[in-house]
Amino acid sequence: MYRHFGEVDAAETSPLYARVAIALSESGEVLRAIEAAPARKRHPTVVLAALHDLALAGRAPALAAAYAAADGDAAADAAIDTLLRMTDSVVAIAVRRKTRANETGRCAVLYPAIAEAARRAGANAVGLIDVGCSAGLNLNVDRVGITYSSGQSLGDPSSPVQLSSSVVGARPIPARAMPEVVGRVGVDLDPVDVTDADDARWLRACLWPDQPERIARLEAEMALAATAPPLLLRGDAVEVLPDAFAHVPTGALPVVTTTWALSRFPLESRLRFLNRLDEAATGRAVAWVSVEGVGVGPAIPTLGDRRASGHSIIGLALFEQSALRAEAIGRCWSRGRLLSWLAVS
Repeated sequence: MYRHFGEVDAAETSPLYARVAIALSESGEVLRAIEAAPARKRHPTVVLAALHDLALAGRAPALAAAYAAADGDAAADAAIDTLLRMTDSVVAIAVRRKTRANETGRCAVLYPAIAEAARRAGANAVGLIDVGCSAGLNLNVDRVGITYSSGQSLGDPSSPVQLSSSVVGARPIPARAMPEVVGRVGVDLDPVDVTDADDARWLRACLWPDQPERIARLEAEMALAATAPPLLLRGDAVEVLPDAFAHVPTGALPVVTTTWALSRFPLESRLRFLNRLDEAATGRAVAWVSVEGVGVGPAIPTLGDRRASGHSIIGLALFEQSALRAEAIGRCWSRGRLLSWLAVS
């Protein structure tokens, strides 16, 4: 697994991690140390993030220096030494944490979908509820700037966070602006608070050290989120959603967003999630914007696409007085870096 990660997964995007992973794969002592972690916590992305966390915390200075210098050989030696000397610490971090892919690139998909939901509901204000919550970064969707390859722009052109996305297909991205956001709530089993030093360090640790552009963007995203921290609710989404809805002011459209979050739920929980949305719509309209793999979002059409097809479906469901209107409004690839808009607005 570690050799495959080094030779295939990281080979083109992170020469540093490719070298480290291959070195780890060649040490029987290291592999035995990794086996101290539960099976589901032995993946290279988890162990490498735990090692990176120790380096960022100042607990593995040689590894930190090698990463800063982008020295693959030195990093490989330091990673082996750190893992063998601090096995218990690496395992403890791996067990306590889960890897995060938090960058707001997915906002390029969410922004036009949320704006479309507000248009269909006739809403002048929205309250955002993000399930899986990406450390709350998705909740700043209206505060980032987005440029599409078609020449269109959405969001805040003066924002310190600027994103780009390529558009394929003949239908343009709607130029409609999102209405005012009057509530921001994140729901997660283990929410990450960007204002907490340990949580923020873990987000940095999940990035690969030799990808400076991603690191700089994450820093800008966390700084933006810290200026207006969202409300973070800890717990199972199905159980916590009623509390989340209660934090959306009356008169605003609650918009629940899920981005590659529901695949972690068994089918029964996904159906209960859908029921929660329906229950919340007894007194007002509720919208759900989903970006999930083909067939993952219940009630969202699949457009005849095959599961595991390599792309995701952008879904929009509107619940009004127990009536559900669900539509697939687009497709996207590479976590929102490539987008095809399908809805007629």
